[in-house]
Amino acid sequence: MDPRRAVQRTDTVLADPRLKDVDRARAKAVVRVQLERVRRGELPPQDVVPAVLEALHRAGMRPVLNATGVVLHTNLGRAALSPAAVEAVVAAAGHTDVELDLDSGRRARRGRAALDALKAAVAPAQAVHLLNNGAAALVLVATGLAAGKEIVVSRGELVEIGDGFRLPDLLESTGARLREVGTTNRTSLADYRAALGPRTGFILKVHPSNFYQRGFVSSVPVRQLAQLDVPVVVDIGSGLLAADPLLPDEPDAATVLREGAALVTASGDKLLGGPQAGLLLGRADLVDTLRRHPLARALRVDKLTLAAFEATLRGPTPTWQALRAPVDVLRGRVERVGEAVGGEVADTVAVVGGGGAPEVELPSVAVVLPEDLARPLRLGDPAVVGRVEHGRLLLDLRCVPEDQDKALTAAVLRAAAR
Repeated sequence: MDPRRAVQRTDTVLADPRLKDVDRARAKAVVRVQLERVRRGELPPQDVVPAVLEALHRAGMRPVLNATGVVLHTNLGRAALSPAAVEAVVAAAGHTDVELDLDSGRRARRGRAALDALKAAVAPAQAVHLLNNGAAALVLVATGLAAGKEIVVSRGELVEIGDGFRLPDLLESTGARLREVGTTNRTSLADYRAALGPRTGFILKVHPSNFYQRGFVSSVPVRQLAQLDVPVVVDIGSGLLAADPLLPDEPDAATVLREGAALVTASGDKLLGGPQAGLLLGRADLVDTLRRHPLARALRVDKLTLAAFEATLRGPTPTWQALRAPVDVLRGRVERVGEAVGGEVADTVAVVGGGGAPEVELPSVAVVLPEDLARPLRLGDPAVVGRVEHGRLLLDLRCVPEDQDKALTAAVLRAAAR
């Protein structure tokens, strides 16, 4: 019989005694989704109520085992917090001394422990500040230093970031005017010099972290731009605080400041491996001016972010560990999981992700499973997200904590038994 003939009415399902204790408004929307699955032949009619209960149980943000091989997966929340950061967030969930000096009983500088830790980690920075994300840091700089003025920027650096947000739109929303120089592939120091004038707010240099140009290209290094008589602001993007030999083409805050940048902006939830935050580092006079700007209040971070950020700087982070996971260790883990679930073992390539280091490939290993297990694994408990390639599901364990291997194995066995 066509399963669509067995589709019940929504109110009939809601009248089931098993749903008597759930919120009716929430349950009604979920019931409709499950009934549509019945119409498509994806769900047996007798399983509607269990499916509704399961969906209601899973409602909200759920933990996921990241088996995609993408270390900083934007759709999965980018960086996973370190155990120290998680512990700090829990401790900060109640009342804290975020703006109180317990010794004197008077108001204190907000988030001083996190700011002091960041300042200590980037010695060339005279002062530092934290905002709620990388874009917020750049917006504050543009508003505070260039509202009604011009920002000089290379055409080749007017990038688009995630979800369709474009840098020119972001900057122009602050009231600044963009003065584009050079061409898409080549910009010279003379281009910048010719664009400077009495209305120049600052020169902006943006690291194009989510793509790479080759061939007949040229750009101007920070040390040359710093010779011009205006502040140079550098958006390094992914948040490296110091140079990392694993990522030789990724700029870092300490080096860029030593080369003469007046300010550096970056994200905290990428290569730094911390919570979502915007980093602002550089000259003390500029940072203090921006910290006191009225917009800074609207863009400030909360106590949980401050706690997690300060703890992140103690290291190591899951991001650092995933980037450096030895392939032979990964192979051993994958072979054990593969043997337990009946999957093959294949060499593969992992990537950094999060709009960083697009040219870096990390040799890795994955369990190979049938593609049709991808959805059941995503909907399981725990949710497991892998990567589908050429009709195969790959589970790369690089970003899966080793103590979760048994949970992942059990999840695969449950999904395969459905």
